[in-house]
Amino acid sequence: MSQNQPSNTSHAPTNPAWQASQYVKFEDERTRPVRDLVAAIPELPGRDAARVVDIGCGPGNSTEVLAARYAQAQVLGLDSSQDMVDAARKRLPQFQFDVADIGAWKDGPFDVILANAVLQWLPDHETLYPRLVACLAPGGSLAVQTPDNLDEPAHRLMREVAADPRWADTLKGTERTARHGAAFYYPMLRALCTRVDIWRTTYYHPLAGGAPAVVEWFKGSALRPFLTKLDDASREAFLARYTEEIAKAYPALADGTVLLPFPRLFVVATR
Repeated sequence: MSQNQPSNTSHAPTNPAWQASQYVKFEDERTRPVRDLVAAIPELPGRDAARVVDIGCGPGNSTEVLAARYAQAQVLGLDSSQDMVDAARKRLPQFQFDVADIGAWKDGPFDVILANAVLQWLPDHETLYPRLVACLAPGGSLAVQTPDNLDEPAHRLMREVAADPRWADTLKGTERTARHGAAFYYPMLRALCTRVDIWRTTYYHPLAGGAPAVVEWFKGSALRPFLTKLDDASREAFLARYTEEIAKAYPALADGTVLLPFPRLFVVATR
């Protein structure tokens, strides 16, 4: 698929839950991990026309990093949210962006497949990751970053607040629970790839504004599935309760800043 050709994703279901304006409130902090990830991708073998794709591209901040690394490549961005795709197209009109169901997507061959903070939302990684590797050209790399923070207070408190009888039935099963570590990904990918690099990093993001800033952060990501299931009154009550608990778990520093620890798992697998 070239940049000017239509993709095979025109009939993909859209995800209205993800909003670019909320996500980019903390764009610098959210983009730092993808800079680290893209910098770790090995150099490509000689290519006349490299092809790279950003799956789960969001508003295009990760695509921008990818395109800067591969300035001569054909660049494609995919996301399940029409709002995100619209924002990416506005930001980077020179590249192609399409709405796509990443869970069912299969295309290629690509020299780089970037998946920044998206695959944690999808199940069956034992089949998903090999399917993505199969979309790589020989010598190409799958570069993945996933939040590894389900044990952090912010997520634990989401689960606890979601268990409140006022909305427990509505939110049952919303929190993502499947998570894997290096011992899961390395042997699976090493059987398919010539090189696998895995590491884990905890970022400490200073957020001005105390507990409400932490809540604003997660309103752009992990809180979205909860909030979209609630009506207006319940959503307001949920956020009020969550903010109270966050204030206890993340006390503000003397200047009002909250330091938010955020562990992330990185995988670069080269075919």
